[in-house]
Amino acid sequence: MRMSALFVLIVLAVLVGLFVMGAYNGLVALRNRYKNAFAQIDVQLKRRYDLIPNLVETAKAYLKHERETLEAVITARNAAQSAGSRAAANPGDPEAMRALAGAEGGLSGALGRLFALSEAYPDLKANQNMAQLTEELTSTENKISFARQAYNDAVMAYNTKRESFPANLVAGTFNFGAAELFQIENPTEKEAPKVSFS
Repeated sequence: MRMSALFVLIVLAVLVGLFVMGAYNGLVALRNRYKNAFAQIDVQLKRRYDLIPNLVETAKAYLKHERETLEAVITARNAAQSAGSRAAANPGDPEAMRALAGAEGGLSGALGRLFALSEAYPDLKANQNMAQLTEELTSTENKISFARQAYNDAVMAYNTKRESFPANLVAGTFNFGAAELFQIENPTEKEAPKVSFS
Protein backbone atom coordinates (compact mmCIF):
# COMPACT_ATOMS: atom_id res chain seq x y z
CA MET A 1 0.00 0.00 0.00
CA ARG A 2 2.81 2.40 0.88
CA MET A 3 4.61 1.70 -2.40
CA SER A 4 1.56 2.53 -4.50
CA ALA A 5 0.97 5.78 -2.55
CA LEU A 6 4.64 6.69 -3.01
CA PHE A 7 4.38 5.86 -6.70
CA VAL A 8 1.27 8.09 -7.06
CA LEU A 9 3.07 10.96 -5.29
CA ILE A 10 6.10 10.58 -7.56
CA VAL A 11 3.88 10.58 -10.67
CA LEU A 12 2.03 13.68 -9.41
CA ALA A 13 5.32 15.46 -8.67
CA VAL A 14 6.62 14.64 -12.16
CA LEU A 15 3.37 15.90 -13.74
CA VAL A 16 3.47 19.14 -11.73
CA GLY A 17 7.14 19.56 -12.67
CA LEU A 18 6.36 19.04 -16.35
CA PHE A 19 3.49 21.53 -16.16
CA VAL A 20 5.68 24.17 -14.46
CA MET A 21 8.45 23.60 -16.99
CA GLY A 22 6.03 23.87 -19.93
CA ALA A 23 4.35 27.02 -18.58
CA TYR A 24 7.71 28.62 -17.82
CA ASN A 25 9.12 27.84 -21.27
CA GLY A 26 5.92 29.10 -22.92
CA LEU A 27 6.17 32.41 -21.06
CA VAL A 28 9.86 32.76 -21.97
CA ALA A 29 9.06 32.10 -25.65
CA LEU A 30 6.28 34.71 -25.67
CA ARG A 31 8.47 37.25 -23.85
CA ASN A 32 11.25 36.70 -26.41
CA ARG A 33 8.71 37.09 -29.22
CA TYR A 34 7.60 40.55 -28.07
CA LYS A 35 11.21 41.61 -27.44
CA ASN A 36 12.06 40.58 -31.00
CA ALA A 37 9.02 42.46 -32.28
CA PHE A 38 10.22 45.58 -30.47
CA ALA A 39 13.64 45.17 -32.07
CA GLN A 40 11.91 45.49 -35.46
CA ILE A 41 10.31 48.76 -34.30
CA ASP A 42 13.69 49.94 -33.04
CA VAL A 43 15.28 49.41 -36.45
CA GLN A 44 12.62 51.55 -38.14
CA LEU A 45 12.73 54.23 -35.45
CA LYS A 46 16.50 54.56 -35.89
CA ARG A 47 16.00 54.94 -39.64
CA ARG A 48 13.41 57.63 -38.96
CA TYR A 49 15.73 59.44 -36.54
CA ASP A 50 18.50 59.37 -39.17
CA LEU A 51 16.23 60.87 -41.84
CA ILE A 52 15.01 63.79 -39.76
CA PRO A 53 18.26 65.85 -39.60
CA ASN A 54 18.55 65.64 -43.41
CA LEU A 55 14.94 66.78 -43.73
CA VAL A 56 15.57 69.73 -41.40
CA GLU A 57 18.77 70.69 -43.25
CA THR A 58 16.93 70.68 -46.56
CA ALA A 59 14.10 72.78 -45.14
CA LYS A 60 16.47 75.20 -43.37
CA ALA A 61 17.44 76.98 -46.59
CA TYR A 62 13.79 77.73 -47.39
CA LEU A 63 12.42 78.30 -43.91
CA LYS A 64 14.83 80.96 -42.65
CA HIS A 65 12.11 82.68 -40.62
CA GLU A 66 10.75 79.45 -39.14
CA ARG A 67 13.67 78.59 -36.87
CA GLU A 68 11.42 77.66 -33.91
CA THR A 69 9.67 74.96 -35.91
CA LEU A 70 12.96 73.46 -37.09
CA GLU A 71 14.39 73.51 -33.57
CA ALA A 72 11.20 71.90 -32.22
CA VAL A 73 11.60 69.03 -34.70
CA ILE A 74 15.23 68.43 -33.68
CA THR A 75 14.38 68.66 -29.97
CA ALA A 76 11.48 66.23 -30.37
CA ARG A 77 13.68 63.88 -32.41
CA ASN A 78 16.37 63.86 -29.71
CA ALA A 79 13.79 63.21 -26.98
CA ALA A 80 12.25 60.36 -28.98
CA GLN A 81 15.65 58.86 -29.71
CA SER A 82 16.57 58.95 -26.02
CA ALA A 83 13.23 57.40 -25.00
CA GLY A 84 13.70 54.77 -27.73
CA SER A 85 17.08 53.78 -26.31
CA ARG A 86 15.57 53.34 -22.85
CA ALA A 87 12.69 51.26 -24.24
CA ALA A 88 15.07 49.13 -26.34
CA ALA A 89 17.00 48.27 -23.17
CA ASN A 90 13.87 46.74 -21.65
CA PRO A 91 11.00 46.33 -24.13
CA GLY A 92 7.67 45.97 -22.46
CA ASP A 93 8.65 47.99 -19.37
CA PRO A 94 5.53 50.08 -18.71
CA GLU A 95 7.36 53.28 -17.77
CA ALA A 96 9.80 53.12 -20.70
CA MET A 97 7.03 52.33 -23.19
CA ARG A 98 4.85 55.21 -21.95
CA ALA A 99 7.82 57.59 -22.20
CA LEU A 100 8.53 56.38 -25.74
CA ALA A 101 4.89 56.73 -26.77
CA GLY A 102 4.80 60.29 -25.40
CA ALA A 103 8.06 61.25 -27.09
CA GLU A 104 6.94 59.71 -30.40
CA GLY A 105 3.65 61.60 -30.16
CA GLY A 106 5.61 64.84 -29.65
CA LEU A 107 7.84 64.05 -32.63
CA SER A 108 4.86 63.27 -34.86
CA GLY A 109 3.29 66.59 -33.86
CA ALA A 110 6.49 68.53 -34.60
CA LEU A 111 6.90 66.80 -37.97
CA GLY A 112 3.25 67.52 -38.77
CA ARG A 113 3.84 71.24 -38.12
CA LEU A 114 6.95 71.15 -40.35
CA PHE A 115 5.05 69.49 -43.20
CA ALA A 116 2.13 71.89 -42.83
CA LEU A 117 4.55 74.79 -42.93
CA SER A 118 6.34 73.39 -45.98
CA GLU A 119 3.02 73.54 -47.88
CA ALA A 120 3.23 77.35 -47.66
CA TYR A 121 6.62 77.36 -49.41
CA PRO A 122 6.20 76.19 -53.03
CA ASP A 123 9.96 76.17 -53.67
CA LEU A 124 10.51 73.86 -50.71
CA LYS A 125 7.60 71.64 -51.72
CA ALA A 126 9.07 71.35 -55.24
CA ASN A 127 12.61 70.60 -53.99
CA GLN A 128 13.66 67.13 -55.20
CA ASN A 129 15.65 66.32 -52.07
CA MET A 130 12.72 67.34 -49.83
CA ALA A 131 10.33 65.22 -51.88
CA GLN A 132 12.62 62.19 -51.66
CA LEU A 133 13.16 62.59 -47.90
CA THR A 134 9.42 63.02 -47.36
CA GLU A 135 8.75 59.85 -49.35
CA GLU A 136 11.37 57.89 -47.37
CA LEU A 137 9.96 59.19 -44.11
CA THR A 138 6.42 58.23 -45.13
CA SER A 139 7.60 54.73 -46.06
CA THR A 140 9.41 54.43 -42.74
CA GLU A 141 6.30 55.61 -40.86
CA ASN A 142 4.30 52.83 -42.54
CA LYS A 143 6.91 50.25 -41.55
CA ILE A 144 6.83 51.54 -37.97
CA SER A 145 3.05 51.14 -37.92
CA PHE A 146 3.25 47.52 -39.10
CA ALA A 147 6.07 46.74 -36.65
CA ARG A 148 4.12 48.38 -33.82
CA GLN A 149 1.09 46.25 -34.65
CA ALA A 150 3.22 43.07 -34.58
CA TYR A 151 4.74 44.14 -31.25
CA ASN A 152 1.34 44.87 -29.72
CA ASP A 153 0.03 41.48 -30.93
CA ALA A 154 3.03 39.73 -29.33
CA VAL A 155 2.54 41.67 -26.07
CA MET A 156 -1.15 40.77 -26.05
CA ALA A 157 -0.35 37.05 -26.46
CA TYR A 158 2.26 37.23 -23.68
CA ASN A 159 -0.02 39.13 -21.28
CA THR A 160 -2.93 36.79 -21.99
CA LYS A 161 -0.81 33.71 -21.24
CA ARG A 162 0.68 35.42 -18.18
CA GLU A 163 -2.76 36.22 -16.75
CA SER A 164 -4.47 32.91 -17.62
CA PHE A 165 -4.92 30.20 -15.03
CA PRO A 166 -2.88 28.11 -14.23
CA ALA A 167 0.08 29.77 -16.05
CA ASN A 168 -0.45 32.85 -13.86
CA LEU A 169 0.80 30.79 -10.90
CA VAL A 170 4.09 30.18 -12.71
CA ALA A 171 4.25 33.80 -13.91
CA GLY A 172 3.84 35.10 -10.36
CA THR A 173 6.36 32.67 -8.92
CA PHE A 174 9.04 33.51 -11.49
CA ASN A 175 8.33 37.28 -11.73
CA PHE A 176 7.02 37.48 -15.27
CA GLY A 177 5.76 41.06 -15.18
CA ALA A 178 3.14 42.56 -17.46
CA ALA A 179 4.37 44.06 -20.74
CA GLU A 180 3.13 47.44 -21.96
CA LEU A 181 1.58 47.99 -25.38
CA PHE A 182 3.12 50.63 -27.65
CA GLN A 183 0.28 53.05 -28.31
CA ILE A 184 0.90 56.57 -29.48
CA GLU A 185 -1.81 58.96 -28.43
CA ASN A 186 -2.51 61.28 -31.33
CA PRO A 187 -5.69 63.32 -30.83
CA THR A 188 -6.01 64.00 -34.56
CA GLU A 189 -6.34 60.26 -35.27
CA LYS A 190 -9.47 60.13 -33.11
CA GLU A 191 -11.18 63.19 -34.55
CA ALA A 192 -13.74 62.75 -37.29
CA PRO A 193 -12.80 64.67 -40.43
CA LYS A 194 -14.72 67.90 -40.90
CA VAL A 195 -16.64 68.04 -44.16
CA SER A 196 -18.00 71.26 -45.57
CA PHE A 197 -20.02 71.67 -48.76
CA SER A 198 -20.14 75.46 -48.73
